Parts: sequence; C-alpha cells; structure tokens
Amino acid sequence: MNHLKEELRQIRWGKFLKYLAIVVAGNLIASAASALFILPNNLIMGGTTGIGIFVEHFLSGENSSMIVSGIVLIANVILYLIGVFLLGKKFAFATLLGTFLYPSFMGMYSAILGDRTLTDNPVLAMICGGVLMGVGIGLVVRVGASTGGTDIPPLIFHKFFGLPVSVGMWIIDLSVVLLQAFIMPIETTIYGAVIVVIYSVVIDKVSPIGLKKMQVKIVSKKYREIREMILNKLNRGVTQLFGETGFLKERCNVLLTVVSNRELVRLKDEVQKIDPEAFLTVSVVTEVRGRGFSRDKIALPKSEERFDAEDLEEVSPSQPSESGKQVP
Repeated sequence: MNHLKEELRQIRWGKFLKYLAIVVAGNLIASAASALFILPNNLIMGGTTGIGIFVEHFLSGENSSMIVSGIVLIANVILYLIGVFLLGKKFAFATLLGTFLYPSFMGMYSAILGDRTLTDNPVLAMICGGVLMGVGIGLVVRVGASTGGTDIPPLIFHKFFGLPVSVGMWIIDLSVVLLQAFIMPIETTIYGAVIVVIYSVVIDKVSPIGLKKMQVKIVSKKYREIREMILNKLNRGVTQLFGETGFLKERCNVLLTVVSNRELVRLKDEVQKIDPEAFLTVSVVTEVRGRGFSRDKIALPKSEERFDAEDLEEVSPSQPSESGKQVP
C-alpha cells in the first residue's frame, strides 16, 4: 500500500512539474514576441501590453521595453486582485504564475537586449510577433492556466452577465488597439489589429494540439474479425454498437474506436484486408480523455480471454431467457 501511495505521489509531482514547465515556456515565448518584435518596431497590440504601450507614449525614458514591462506588471497585479475578489481562490492559483511571469520575462529580455529587434521590417515583425504570441498563450491555455492581465475581465463578464469569454477577449483586445489609434498612425493601428487576429487564430490552433484524435465508425459483416484486429493488433479499445440499416431494416453491428492520426492509416489498411466492402467513416474529435490518451495505456489481454459481448445480440430485449424471465 505504501508503495502504491509513493507511485501516486510521484505521478502527481510529475504532472505538476510538466504543468509548471509548460506555463513557464508559454510565458517565455509570449514575452519574447513583445520584447523582440512588437515593441522595438513601435507596433501595438491588445492586452495589458497594449495598455503599457499607450501609457509609455506619455512618459520619457531610454528603455521603452522596460517601462512597458513595469506598466504591464502593475496592470496585471491590479486585474489579478480584482479577479481574486470576484472569481475566488481557484482562479487565484491558476492565474498567479501568468500574472508575474509574463512581465518578468519581458523585463529580462529588455535588460539583456534593450530596444534591439531581430528585424526592422514591420510586416515581418507583425507576423513573427503575432505567431509567437499565439504559440505562447496557446501553450498556457492548453494546460488550463491563464496569462492573467486582460484575460480576467472576460471571465468576470462571463460569470456575472453570461457573455462568452471569446467575445469578451475580442472586445477588450480590439478596444485597447483602438485606444492606441489616438496616439499612433492609422497604419500602425491596422498592424495592431492584424496582430490581434493572428495570435487569436494561432491560439485556437495551438491549444488543442495533441488532444485531437480520429473517431472511426465501421459497419461490416466481418465485425468480429475487425474487432479482434483493433484489440490485438492496434491495442486500442473498441465499443460495439447495435444498429439497423435504413432501407432493409436489417440489424447490423457498428464498431466505434478512437485512434491517433498515425494509427488511422494502419487501421484503414487492416480493415480493407479483412473486408473490402466495409463501410467506414472518420471524424475529427477535438479532445480525447481517458485510458490510452490522457492516462497511461495498459496492456490489454487477448480478446478471446474476454467475454464476447456480441453473443448477446442473438437475444432481443423481449426474448425470454432459459429461466423464463425477460432479459433486461
């Protein structure tokens, strides 16, 4: 028992360290987008970074990136305290890291590089900055954390007014960009709006990476052989559904399984070998949780050693059993 508890403790610590590493990496990448591309090229963006750029315009200083990172930190702390008060302790823990990591990394980049940039081309800086920002925030969102800042007001609006979080984020980010239009040329404002669009799209692409899988449904008269193949060759779980054809009203068996992109090709090849006339559909599922995907896979015993569920198909719900009782 003590050995089992120790293993569980190690698993929990391993998951926590992985969570921490992803949050740190995400904030490191997102802050690099601001410090290396957006700020040195005098571009604008949404979020607390956009607020920092707006306020910095009215201040004088040699290192604008350092000033912006300080303003971002102050804004993040204020919004964090508001979030703790209105959203509770669970929110506080999940957002604490992002609230301080992002501006801290911005300050680190600024202290090392000053206002130097990797490119003087504003279009290239806009694209690189938007993509890196999306990748960084997407990684953080993927593990259920938050970068803090202007992510917090949309959560508050959602809780008290039912406004979708995505809509609230778009409204706030574009509002911050338009606010900077009063001090920036119209071309720079357009760049800022495009940056918001780019990182929003990239976030949607990055955050579910590794979670999308392929759901496959197979209709075949040789369903027993196909089921054996999925269980024994692919070592994947399979669910057997019972259906009825639409035209002839004949009973049929439908196999349902979930596989990775790499396993899909092998699955289709094996199905075709067993039954070239098999009817097969493939759907993309946005997230899969459970044994073999979000939890460790276990070695399945050979399917012959398990109870054959299809033996029940010969017994209809209204057919009496040998004891004379109705089968439920």
